[in-house]
Amino acid sequence: MSVDKDPSGRRSVAIEIDMPGTPEQVWQAIASGPGISAWFVPTRFEEQDGIPVAITSSFGPGIASRSAITAWDPPRHYAKEGKGWGGMPPVATEWTVEAQAGGLCRIRVVHSLFASTDEWDDQLEGTASGWPGFFRTLRIYLGHFAGQPAELRQFVAPVPGSEADAWHTLLAALGLTGARVGQTCSAAPGVPAFSGVMEYYTDAPCDALMRIALPGPGVLALGAFDMGGQSMVALNLYLYGTQASDTAAQVAPVWQQWFEARFPAPARPD
Repeated sequence: MSVDKDPSGRRSVAIEIDMPGTPEQVWQAIASGPGISAWFVPTRFEEQDGIPVAITSSFGPGIASRSAITAWDPPRHYAKEGKGWGGMPPVATEWTVEAQAGGLCRIRVVHSLFASTDEWDDQLEGTASGWPGFFRTLRIYLGHFAGQPAELRQFVAPVPGSEADAWHTLLAALGLTGARVGQTCSAAPGVPAFSGVMEYYTDAPCDALMRIALPGPGVLALGAFDMGGQSMVALNLYLYGTQASDTAAQVAPVWQQWFEARFPAPARPD
């Protein structure tokens, strides 16, 4: 996607996608803490007199992004502005929901900042390019679990070798080597129990999504990525329904123990 520029110095990127659901269902999923946490990362809204004034998303221990809400018009539009990553100028983000034919809604996300050079264009494009992966989880949530309570548990570990090596190591460990879209998959011996249908799979980038029935209704999101020269593997377990909290409390320690045993942290040099 390319960066649009106007004479005022505003630089922006936009992404649009159609999702199943009513405007109210889609709004709940993109404009509430429980909704966003059901397909993205743990998120909470701050309110004053019943009106949202800020939003904070947590990307891991000690890594949080807080933005002030600058516009609020449910169930159609909201906007926010927060500090950019890595010294970027403040970034404004607008979310718009528009009903379409066939029981669909179009979501439009626009990220923008003001700059006199193209110094931040790559980061702006990178911010927008991250959404399609999360939107695939959102599509499953809206298509099968809209409005249901959700719990998210995240597991990440370093793995030796390249990003591709890490990806194939994770798939082999889980018993998913050779898995294909539409296939019913289940855990290999010794892996915490899971079973479901592969909804999405790609080796470039290294991503897969399963709609699971075990350990509970939800989504198992798998990935591998490079972080500062270190290959990492990641597993996000999204659980839905009234039993999601209890199920998450039961299975999270099991998954954590498995991750720590299967992908031990590298030894620190003396």
